[in-house]
Order: sequence, then C-alpha cells, then structure tokens
Amino acid sequence: MLIKSAQDEIQDFLTDASNIKGGSVDKVIFPESASEIAEALREANKNNTPFTVSGAGTGLVGGRVPFGGIVLAMDKLNRIKDISAEQFFGVVESGVILGDYQKAVEAKDLFYPPDPTEWSCQMGGTVATNASGSRSFKYSATRSWVRRLEIVLPTGDTLNLKRGDRSFDESGKCSLELSDKKIDLKLPTYRMPNTSKHAAGYFSRPGMDLIDLFIGSEGTLGIVTEIETSLLPKPEKYLSGIIFFTDEKNLLEFVSRARASSYENRAAKNKNAVDASLLEYFDRNSLDFIRDKFPQVPENMAGAIFFEQETTEANEDGLLTLWNQLLEETGAEIEISWFAINAEDAKKMREFRHALPVAVNEWIVKHGQRKVSTDMAVSNQEFPRQLKFYQDTLKEAGLNYVIFGHIGDNHVHVNILPRDESEAQKARHIYGRFIARTCIVGGTISAEHGVGKLKRKYLNVMFGERFLNEMIEVKKALDPKFLLGRGNMFDVL
Repeated sequence: MLIKSAQDEIQDFLTDASNIKGGSVDKVIFPESASEIAEALREANKNNTPFTVSGAGTGLVGGRVPFGGIVLAMDKLNRIKDISAEQFFGVVESGVILGDYQKAVEAKDLFYPPDPTEWSCQMGGTVATNASGSRSFKYSATRSWVRRLEIVLPTGDTLNLKRGDRSFDESGKCSLELSDKKIDLKLPTYRMPNTSKHAAGYFSRPGMDLIDLFIGSEGTLGIVTEIETSLLPKPEKYLSGIIFFTDEKNLLEFVSRARASSYENRAAKNKNAVDASLLEYFDRNSLDFIRDKFPQVPENMAGAIFFEQETTEANEDGLLTLWNQLLEETGAEIEISWFAINAEDAKKMREFRHALPVAVNEWIVKHGQRKVSTDMAVSNQEFPRQLKFYQDTLKEAGLNYVIFGHIGDNHVHVNILPRDESEAQKARHIYGRFIARTCIVGGTISAEHGVGKLKRKYLNVMFGERFLNEMIEVKKALDPKFLLGRGNMFDVL
C-alpha cells in the first residue's frame, strides 16, 4: 500500500473544486483493495485518527478537503470488473473514472443513464453524492441505478449490500449483525422535500432499502469500494434542439407542457409521444455571456431551452412533428432555433450546454473572486415564483449573474458574478435570502452538489435541530468516534 507524507507530494489532496482553503493532512494512503482500507480504518480507530476519503477532487462543497488526520485516496481502486451486455449490469471499483465507465459501457452498445456534468469524477464519488445531471429529468439520480455496494464501515467492518436484501421496518429500524457486534440503526423521521432532486442530508423513507442510506451520505457513513450498476440498451438515435424564446412566459409554458407530457407518456410507456430525457435552461444573461464563444446565438432573446428525446428510425419523423407542434403552440422562435437529429449534432449541443459553466469559472478566475452559486430546487408549482424571486432580487442589488440548468427538475443554478469584495459580500447575503425562501416553500438547499463542509450551516436551517440530531444518531451508530469525513455535513463534535 503506497503511502505519501512529503508535503510537496500531497498538496493536490488538500483541495477540491470548492476552493476551500486551509486543508492539511499528515499522510495520504493509496489502498489497492477493500481489505487494505479496512486495515487502515482499524488502525485509525485504534489511534483516534480522523480520515477523509479522496476521490477525483471534482466536488464543489469541500467534502474531500481534510483538516488533519489521514487521507484515503481511491485512485488505485480503478478496475472495471465486469460489463454484461446480456444481463445489463456493470461492476466497477470506486476509483474508476465515470467517463471511462461510460466509454466502456457504450463500446458494448449499452447505456448508463446518470449524467453528471463532470465526467472526470470517480464512480465512488457519484454514489457518495447520489450524483445527477441533465438526464436525471428522465432517469433520476445515481440511486436508481445502484444494484449492489461493497462498503467498508468506519470501524473496519465490511458490508456487501445487494438491493432488496435488507430493509428498514415500518418503525424505521434496521439491525446490522457483524462478526463481533450488532449495530442498531433508526431512520430520521423527517419527510423528504417536495422536489424531484435532493442531495442534502441522509435519505429517509419508510421501509426503504438499507443500501439507500449509504447512497448520498457523502462518505460520512462508510467507504464505497465496489459498485454494481444497472445498464440499459444504448438509444438508437436522438432528437434534440436549443429553442429560443423572446417571451419568458412562453418559455415557462413550454417547459410546463413538455414536463407534463413527459411524465404522462413515460408512465404510459408511450415511445411515440413527447418524452424528454432532459430540459435545460439558459436565461437572457447566459445567452449574452456565452455569445463571444458562440456568435451564432441570436440577440434579444429572453432565454432558451435545450431539450432532447431518444428516437428510433421508425418514430423520429412523428416525434419531430409533435415537438414542432408544441413549439408553435407556445410561441417559440422556431425559425432561428437549432435542431439536431444525429449524434454529432447532439454532441455539439451538449458542448454548448457545458461551455457555459466553464465560461463562468474563467470569468471568476479573471476577476479574482469566488463564484456564489445556488444548488436549490423547489416544486413544479413553486418554480415560476422562485425564478422571479431570483431575478428581482439580483436586479435590485445591481449584481451580474447568469441563471442556467436543470429546469425540468425545477433546479437551476444562479451564478452570481461579483467584481470586487463589496459585491461578494452582497452576493453572500443574497444567497442566504435564497436559502431562506427555498426552505420556507419546502424545497431543498442542495439538489445535486451535496452539503460537505461548505453548506453544513444551511443543513441546520433546512431541517432544524431535532432532525439534524436524528441524522447525527445515525452517524454515531456507524462511526462512534466521528472519524470518517470529519466536518462533512455536521460540525465537529
């Protein structure tokens, strides 16, 4: 097992994409198996040494940034063990890069639907955060595709959890019988928010599968070492478009109708009707912001929607007619919109979608500021008011901003772009107002990026002391000394 302790060799493990400063660690361990991880955790427990799991460093909330102790780097657990085209599953170690898994799956004419924006993340990280992205509108987040997990608990015990094998009872209790002890777990009693995406706190639902407690727990309950996922046949073709609107009311009407049709036809398994796999939003500022890189973007637009639907040779013409009808009825600027009916054109549209956050990050670096970005989601009914609140508040404050993202799930990212420290302070205050309103209307403070160290105070705002303490009791049952991922989600006890 490789161990590094020279400070010049471990600097890369003291940060992640959150840019949280001040990370420090005694050494970084590179285990090559679950048994080596178990050995390292038993030793850490004996010495009361905190340990932090390190993935690819793509997280935005500081989850992998250590403040003392040791780091367990998962880079060497990087084997794709199996991909079955006959039984539609794959098995990987947690250090496998998502993009590498996607390529290996696609090579066998298969499809792994979870579609986080950042494909350079590790598979273990996608499970720890219940990662989601554009196609989660149709396919949900990572949780829905996990069939089995191998997990090393903070005490060094190893679990092999297969979906359906073990569940919580109706009173919310479940017991783990280990070789030398029994662990009693009690689910938190809160209800999940009324949103289609949610990534803040532990998942809790009456009678749920035990495996779901670990998915999305941000590495605070155990270390995932092996993952078995479900797969689908690779879609034959895609129909997609970036649709421009001069009236925001028309844009929101289009989204509402496309969403409702997708829900209805998906439930009915009607493959010859409108059923979007993604609905992505760009506000007026986003289009203006990215025009330097894409000069073909038309001017004076209120916003745009990127949609995509899987098609076949047999139904693509009929689906194009249905989408055109919906666009005409909702006042879209069809003549200047962009459409694609082959994989290459669809790829270019997705590159357009992903170019915006890259451009935002470049702007932030150029101006020497930290981006203030939301990750909140609300219900279908509440979203138009939430969007207006974002816009009115930011215009009144006189701040630069762009709003884009997963409008199909009522989950858009407000990126505030401060130019100096005075504007940065104002932006952080406004972010707090956005959090407060989101909690008041029953939304979630994080739909996909998680809590980590950066947002733990907002977890308390969302759930309150009672429910936060119920989460802490789950943490204590599995990690009595609070050594794993110390500072993630909860204040250090």
